[in-house]
Amino acid sequence: MVNGADTAFILISAALVMFMTPGLALFYGGMVRSKNALATIMQSFIVIGVITLEWILWGYSMAFGPDKFGLIGGLEWFGLRGVGLTPSPVYAPTVPHEVFMIYQCMFAIITPALITGAFAERMRFGPFLLFSVLWATLVYNPLAHWIWSNGGWLRNLGALDFAGGVAVHVSSGVAALAAAIVLGKRKGYGTENLRPHNLPMTLLGAGILWFGWFGFNAGSALSAGALAGSAFVATHVAGTAGALGWVAMEWKFSGKATTLGAASGAIAGLATITPAAGFVGPIPAALIGLMAAIGCYFGILAKNKFGYDDSLDVVGIHGVGGIIGLIATGLFASTLVNPDGRNGLFFGNPSQVGIQCLAILVTIVYTFIASYILFKAIDKCLGLRVPEDEEMSGLDLSQHDEMAYNL
Repeated sequence: MVNGADTAFILISAALVMFMTPGLALFYGGMVRSKNALATIMQSFIVIGVITLEWILWGYSMAFGPDKFGLIGGLEWFGLRGVGLTPSPVYAPTVPHEVFMIYQCMFAIITPALITGAFAERMRFGPFLLFSVLWATLVYNPLAHWIWSNGGWLRNLGALDFAGGVAVHVSSGVAALAAAIVLGKRKGYGTENLRPHNLPMTLLGAGILWFGWFGFNAGSALSAGALAGSAFVATHVAGTAGALGWVAMEWKFSGKATTLGAASGAIAGLATITPAAGFVGPIPAALIGLMAAIGCYFGILAKNKFGYDDSLDVVGIHGVGGIIGLIATGLFASTLVNPDGRNGLFFGNPSQVGIQCLAILVTIVYTFIASYILFKAIDKCLGLRVPEDEEMSGLDLSQHDEMAYNL
């Protein structure tokens, strides 16, 4: 039976998650050079339209449709056939099926948008659109089915992922690594000033992301109850711990606390708590936020050691953060918080850590291989990277014939 309070809560949560993608556009847009600001914002903004269309046609059916061997959903719900206003007893028994569908759509939207930070300032717009649709179809949809869908093999195995460690954060981070490898470094990387052009814009974007994350995590309870409240608190605590921890790390190693560091730490904490949000209490959430700050801080430094150009640190924040969050879920998860979950190592179930690690390994291997093949195939057929003269003049002009600032 449809519950009005639950339905209103999920609709509001869906709106909050949708708002995250324009927030991501500002977060990323402020971190690039001014000549690429609009192109970077456009990559996130256009994904809203492109992936929504993909989702309602075949994406939702692939991700959540009737299970086929634990690997993928069938196309019985193609074009939302049969997805109506009566509840889905399998996923959200108190809200209309269509409401659950549109809530999940917002997750499908932001995930390929996250990847764009890795290849900022150097990818052509047309091939980017093609990659986004193909990646959502071949990577995001199967992963979402494996971990969240009724019958998905990782879910059946007992893997815990409350709101997107597997399908959102680890997958986007690994795909970002593949992108950085295939596209190569930006012109001037390591020799020119590539610093952010508008940090107030980035801080505004970070604030919008933080705001939207309450819908991302608390909404994943799929009802307006105690579990949603617990996930809300865990989300906020981890975000604050991540921001404070990152600033402390900067202060220790560079002698200065930066606004970019505070924003990065908050996003790291929020990304890392995502898989654990509905399974842990406030103190473990704070510890997870601190783990995120330390792990992701060094994760970003690692790109200098390995020599890849992940422009806006998608690998270091979302990839590393997602991995830490999934492992932490295996450590701190408690059925006292969520009776429908499982206990982790610290509550008497050491096997949960192994299950979480298996989910991480499978996600990394599958996502990297599929993403690398997609990038290479599109590059061979269409060419991914803009010509050198267009990269030097900026993607705003070369790809969109616009300028962010007419000064």
